Amino acid sequence: MPTTRKNIAILLVAFSLGTLDCARREMAESRSRDSGHSTRKTASAGNADTGSGEAGLITLPADSPKLSRIRVSVAQFVAFPIDEVVATGKVELNPNRISRLVMPGPGRVREVLVRLGDSVTEGQPVLVIDSPDAGASLAAYRQAQAQLRQANSALSKAEKDLSRQRELYDHGAAAYKDVLAAENELTQAQAAVEQARAASDEALHRLDLFGLKPGMQSYITLRAPIHGKILDIGVVSGEYRNDTSTAVMTIADLRSVWIGADVPESAIRLIEKGEPIQVDLSAYPGEVFRARVTRIADTVDPQTRTIKVEAEINNPDGRLRPEMFGQIRHSHGTRPTLVVPAGAVIQREAKCAVLLEEGPGRFREKAVTIGTPRGDLIPVLSGISSGDRLVVDGTMLLSKEKVDGR
Repeated sequence: MPTTRKNIAILLVAFSLGTLDCARREMAESRSRDSGHSTRKTASAGNADTGSGEAGLITLPADSPKLSRIRVSVAQFVAFPIDEVVATGKVELNPNRISRLVMPGPGRVREVLVRLGDSVTEGQPVLVIDSPDAGASLAAYRQAQAQLRQANSALSKAEKDLSRQRELYDHGAAAYKDVLAAENELTQAQAAVEQARAASDEALHRLDLFGLKPGMQSYITLRAPIHGKILDIGVVSGEYRNDTSTAVMTIADLRSVWIGADVPESAIRLIEKGEPIQVDLSAYPGEVFRARVTRIADTVDPQTRTIKVEAEINNPDGRLRPEMFGQIRHSHGTRPTLVVPAGAVIQREAKCAVLLEEGPGRFREKAVTIGTPRGDLIPVLSGISSGDRLVVDGTMLLSKEKVDGR
């Protein structure tokens, strides 16, 4: 019995010692974790002190090579367009200066006198055609002339017969009915002359349509009706054509072209016929062309909700070519507006910002509200003031510096 009590006491003491040892280890581990957490907080605070130090501030050492790659400019007010309409468009042929030549009649193409892209003047021969209709027209004219001569001869005879019958009637050698018959023959002869003359005029007019004159060969020479350039040729020498409705050649006067643009219906009130507009073309960046609105469509495109606007541009040197892309601009006056170069604006997901220079090597990011850009200038509606010094070149370097310093 005493031995059993002794063993129980020994077990209780051992259990107590084990529990106390476990508690000591847990306390040591807890203190270790608290110490590590405190160390990390201290390190984090130290890192924050060595970074930007203030929200949005970016600093560069005075000897940083990046400073030489950063260009700063001053924000200032300039006269900026208001109520401006901007729409994409392209250069088009002036429909009032296009000529499409067709065959005046069926026939064989004897010779094509021009090539694609050639410049032609008004009245210059461009195509020679051998047409049976031309030969028939020449024959019809000769026949009409013969009939006219025959009718004139009959008229002359009728006039002499009437004069003789009147003399005989005056001397009692002829009856009055003979005078009436002679007058009737004269009237018929006069009508025959008028008919023959009308037929001759019609035949001559048909020759004029073919570009022929009496006595010429039956070859039709098509001539350029306007000054311009050959944009399309649809026939070759030796080809026979029956179709007289399809154009065989297209000539366009490119000294004047149109630019067509699709203007949103919400902005069409800002454009009127006859108003001047500015045209910017992708082919000539930085160059502004002047045009005048000649036509505004009467209907709205139901798919795009836009209205077609056509403007005419003088093109004396032929630099503007059909299908060139560009855009039109039109505004109703200007007003002083704070603007910055496009390179100064940093585009974020939901906002825009600029970088202000607060001192040598010190830059601060500032959120701004911008308007519609115009060329390389962007209007700033709020966020900065006139005279602020902005980074206009090198914003990406500073933005990366800001990210790296976080």
